[in-house]
Parts: sequence; structure tokens; C-alpha cells
Amino acid sequence: MMEAASFDTEESFDVDDASCLSQQNPGNNSPAKRQNKEIKETKITINCVTFPLPSVTPDQPEQQLLKPNEWSYCDYFWTDKKDPQGTPSVGGFEVLLQKQLKGKQMQKEMAEFVRERIKIEDEYSKNLSKLSQSPLAAQEEGTLGEAWAQLKRSCHDEAEVHLKFSNKLQCEVEKPLLTFRDNFKKELKKYDHHIIDLRKQLASRYAGVEKARKALADRQKDLEVKTQQLDIKHMNKHEEDIKKARRKSTQAGDDLMHNVDLYNRAQSKWFEEMVTTSLELERLEVERVEMIQQNLRQYTTLRHETDMFNQSTVEPVDQLLQSVDPAKDRELWVQEHKTGELRPVDMDI
Repeated sequence: MMEAASFDTEESFDVDDASCLSQQNPGNNSPAKRQNKEIKETKITINCVTFPLPSVTPDQPEQQLLKPNEWSYCDYFWTDKKDPQGTPSVGGFEVLLQKQLKGKQMQKEMAEFVRERIKIEDEYSKNLSKLSQSPLAAQEEGTLGEAWAQLKRSCHDEAEVHLKFSNKLQCEVEKPLLTFRDNFKKELKKYDHHIIDLRKQLASRYAGVEKARKALADRQKDLEVKTQQLDIKHMNKHEEDIKKARRKSTQAGDDLMHNVDLYNRAQSKWFEEMVTTSLELERLEVERVEMIQQNLRQYTTLRHETDMFNQSTVEPVDQLLQSVDPAKDRELWVQEHKTGELRPVDMDI
């Protein structure tokens, strides 16, 4: 229902309709005509859509928001947005669609960002694994040699940690970002086409109203001219012409009323679909944001886990470094490589 916009057929019915249907002189200035004119002036039509004018008297209540205090899409995108560069205006629904498409693009770019992070992690893992196999300082001995060997093993372990982090990023973050509503753009186009079709129907109905309004004005003017001729000349032969003109004027009024009714029906349909679809887009946007929030939280969780696992790879190194003993290393090395315990003495004569 279009309660919020007050688009009823009777209020949209032109002043001249009432005068024609009641067979009053359309040129008079009756109170009913003045009253209908005042009702008409409380509304304005912009791009074939009828809106109430701002209230100028206390007895004209302001429209209430459909969803107060929620900043809902269904309350703020009814008028067309003017382009400052002079290009054709953009419909409010088109603004909402662009917001959705931009969100989809941002989601795609976030997935690309994660993909780059995955590549970095993969490359880092490969380099760490390669480094762990390096023969550098492999001949270090003793407790220091053990600590050095553990440090190299920790590089290999850390490489495994980063490889797992990379795989989890791909499965638990990147893939959901890429696959979330794969057909989202198609769904938006479906909504867009539906609303555009309804808007075209509304424009067509509005054109019908304007055509019927002009036809009524022409018929009324013709009736007024014939009536004035009758008043002046008092000729009986004009009475039949006046009756015919009055019938045509009445028919034109009926046609206008019919076209206004068709217009109001079309506008009501467009209104209802705008509300329904804008709320659907609102729901989709909430789902998108919450989905991304969830995936980014998963990213940070995996990152914390990676830090924790990386820490565990260096703990054995720390323990062995605490055990490094130069004296012990010297003892072990001497025992393995000693060449003799006898020291030189002075030569006898």
C-alpha cells in the first residue's frame, strides 16, 4: 500500500474533472474548484513520480518514515539523483544497485589481497625450507653445534607452519570470499530490470494522464465557447452542439479519472516493489558485511595460530642456547681430537 505517499485516486483527480462530471460551467470559480485546486497544489510530480509538497500548514501532517531510526534503504532513495555534470539523472534504486556492485567489487579485491598474501606465504615457506637445508656452518660442534642444527630445523618447521597458514588462508578465507554469491551480479540485474520495467510503465501511465488532462481542457474550452455563444446569441440551434460538447467533456473527465486510476495503480505497484526490493538489497548488504567480517576474523585467528606455532619452533632453539657451554664444548672437542697428553721437557746433555 502507498500510505506513506498518500497517492489516492480522488486527491489526484483534477479540478476540471469534478466540474465536467457535474456539468457545471468549467469557467466558473466555484468553492469546490478552488478546494480541489488547493488539494492539487499539495503535490508535485517529478520524473513521473508524484510526491507530497512540504507541509505549509499545521493541519497537514508530515510523512512518517517506514522504518524510523534505522536509516533503512526503503526510506531514503525515492527521488532521482541529479548528476552535477549535467548527464541524465540517476534513479534512487540505481544508486542502491551501484552500492551493491561496489560492495561486490570490494569483496573481490579483498580476495585478491588475500591471494597475494598466500603467494607471499608460499614463497616464504619455500625459501625457509631451502634455507633449512643449507650446509652453512654444518661443521659446528658441541653444544653450540647442537643449537645451530636445531635452529636450522626450526626454519624447516617454520616453513611447514607458513605452508599450512597459506593453505588455510586459501580454503577458509579466500575461497569463501570468491564464492559468496557467485550469481550476485545476475541477481542485481534481475532486480534492476524489474524496477526499470515498472518505472517505464509508470512513465507510460503518466503520459496517458497528461494526454487525458489536455483532452479534457480542450473539451472544456470548447464547451465554454459554445456556452458563451448560446448566452450571447440565444440561438436554439446551438443547444444540441452544447449537449454534444458537454457529453464529450464528461467523457474526457471520465477518461482522465480512468487514466489517473491506472497511474496510481502503477505507482502503487512500483512503490511496493521499491520497498520490497530495497529491503532485500539491505538484507544482502548486511549478509555481505557480516560474511566478510567473519572471514577477516578467521584470518586474524589463523594469523595468531601461526605466531603461536612459530613461537613453538624456536622454543627448542632457546632451550639449547641456554645449554651452550664453551667449557663443555672444549672438553668434547679435546677428547675427540687430542693428539697427546705428554708435554715437551728440556733436553739432557
